[in-house]
Amino acid sequence: MKCSLPALATLLVVPAVAQTTSPRPNIVFIMCDDMGYGDLACYGQHYIATPNIDRLASEGMRFTQAYAGSPVSAPSRATFMTGQHSGHTHVRGNREYWRSAPRVRYGICEDYGIVGQEPYDTAHVVLPEIFSREGYRVGMFGKWAGGYEGSVSTPDKRGVSEFFGYICQFQAHLYFPNFLNRYYPHMGDTAVTRVVLQDNVQHAMYGPDYDQRTQYSADIIHREALSWLDRQEADKPFFGIFTYTLPHAELRQPEDSLLQHYRHVFTEEKTFRGNEASRYNPTTCAHAQFAAMITRLDVQVGEIMAKLEERGLADNTLLIFTSDNGPHEEGGADPSFFNRDGLLRGLKRSTYEGGIRIPFIVRWPGRVAAGQTSDLPFAFYDLMPTLCDAARIRHYDRRYRNPRLGKADHFDGLSILPTLTGKGKQKKHKYLYWEFSETDMLAVREGDWKLVVKKGQPRLYNLAIDLHEDHDLAALHPDVVRRLVSYIYAQHTEHPLFPVTLPQK
Repeated sequence: MKCSLPALATLLVVPAVAQTTSPRPNIVFIMCDDMGYGDLACYGQHYIATPNIDRLASEGMRFTQAYAGSPVSAPSRATFMTGQHSGHTHVRGNREYWRSAPRVRYGICEDYGIVGQEPYDTAHVVLPEIFSREGYRVGMFGKWAGGYEGSVSTPDKRGVSEFFGYICQFQAHLYFPNFLNRYYPHMGDTAVTRVVLQDNVQHAMYGPDYDQRTQYSADIIHREALSWLDRQEADKPFFGIFTYTLPHAELRQPEDSLLQHYRHVFTEEKTFRGNEASRYNPTTCAHAQFAAMITRLDVQVGEIMAKLEERGLADNTLLIFTSDNGPHEEGGADPSFFNRDGLLRGLKRSTYEGGIRIPFIVRWPGRVAAGQTSDLPFAFYDLMPTLCDAARIRHYDRRYRNPRLGKADHFDGLSILPTLTGKGKQKKHKYLYWEFSETDMLAVREGDWKLVVKKGQPRLYNLAIDLHEDHDLAALHPDVVRRLVSYIYAQHTEHPLFPVTLPQK
């Protein structure tokens, strides 16, 4: 079933208006949650309308070989924040800190008294710290996943001037949660605090009564992000990090016109019984829910674009849209249905291409020429040098290196600004590197060669002729395997919390 949605697309696009500029560029980085490489129309999706993101691609540069830093949320975000690949960065998995926490009561519900994940290493600088020290106002809206409540690494302690969203990515499994987190100094906050959603906590977290909850986190967080943009001044640069939670993973949203539209599109539906332990409520229309969530995200991206244009900020704003890792099949999601071309093998949690290759779009009027496509391979850890270059923050890797750690304080990225602007010579990685302990997988890409290691067993693929990674060539090219394995030993640093099995040399 191939669906054309021109009428819906027309309704969702917001026209551009006049703009102005300022000396240093603003940056808005939109990272959604678990959107696969093929989930956007501009990347070949046939079932879901994404007109605003498609317009963003037509007005900027679309990358076809961009990679997340890891195949799962927290470590992938850590590579973006630290400029380190997952063999060097401290956070390499979704290590949780809520499981043994005491319970607290909100309305008729109980929830965990402490929530969150493994904290970022405070000995290594993160992007918000660099930009705040360089005079940028840094606002973050969405998912943090870089430290639990009260830990050494929460937004207020790591350079973020305003935060609203989820400290904990497990809490983000509920789209109608009991509470969200906030750090608003202008409202008197001295640290990250909880904002209880009073209407929600009068109803159960699971089952039929959950349907009566009305405070939808994705919309609340988005409104706060737009409000933050409204408070920015044209002569003072800002860095907005919008880590939106759509479309992962509880397939639930308001019963509005978007959802109703897709209920009519998908006449053959998938039912999901729910998973209370994971906080995924049941749904009778998983396909419609998933499609509507992506189009809802597209509407929000369009409203961000419109806000920048309305405020006269668009011409001087570097705007990025991407996803944190490959698609998921949690909560009833069905990536095989929406990506039937089978272009990439693997899903979230896999270092095959499907788990780590992600959509990546950049618009920067006057600097990035419109309508371009780039096949430059790069990964999230390249974004620290890229954004610093764009903001004219020189020698960040020297100025912000921790002298106590010396050369062990790794900065692994290369700026892709020359590719974006067409100015200067683009440096390229000899190879890209990933590791992920929860599935005991590693990967190295050198040119078209891709080595995938699972539980210590290496498999070799040639992406130029085997993008789906079906044909293991390790036995035919032992010299290539040895070379790529040597890169693993050069890049991997031992981590007691996130062990992986290295292949034999």
